[in-house]
Amino acid sequence: MTDLAQDIARIAVQEQRLRFAAFNEDTAWQLGSALRELARSRGVAVSVEIRLARETVFFQAMPGTSASNADWARRKRNTVELLGRSSYGVGREHARDGNSLEASMGLPTRDYANHGGAFPITLADGSRIGVVTVSGLPQRDDHAMVVEVLAALCGVPLDEVRF
Repeated sequence: MTDLAQDIARIAVQEQRLRFAAFNEDTAWQLGSALRELARSRGVAVSVEIRLARETVFFQAMPGTSASNADWARRKRNTVELLGRSSYGVGREHARDGNSLEASMGLPTRDYANHGGAFPITLADGSRIGVVTVSGLPQRDDHAMVVEVLAALCGVPLDEVRF
């Protein structure tokens, strides 16, 4: 339980610190491209989706992914768009509480997932303007990849936000 509590606390720090002064379609391209390149450098295949104002502005399904990765991305993204929290944070809290999205809110698992990989795109003033999602790795690794690239783009030292 201690690891779960530590994860929840760390995710809260990530959600608070990983914010942008400004974000637009060009920033989305930089973020998506950086995630793709990080995955390539590690020899892993992921799908990357970035949405602003509920419109997809970047999508990349790397060779080695399947339609199920895009579907997982959609389900995780739906959770973030509804709750304004990272999908991994929501999932860790549900794990702590012995709960689920379906039990707590009546949300169908076909359309919502509280597995790691989707993270809110937030401005410095706290406005949530979009979602970045990675799918294809174990959920903690999906989440960590997003955090790593967000930290670099937001100018936050990775040691201050990684697990």
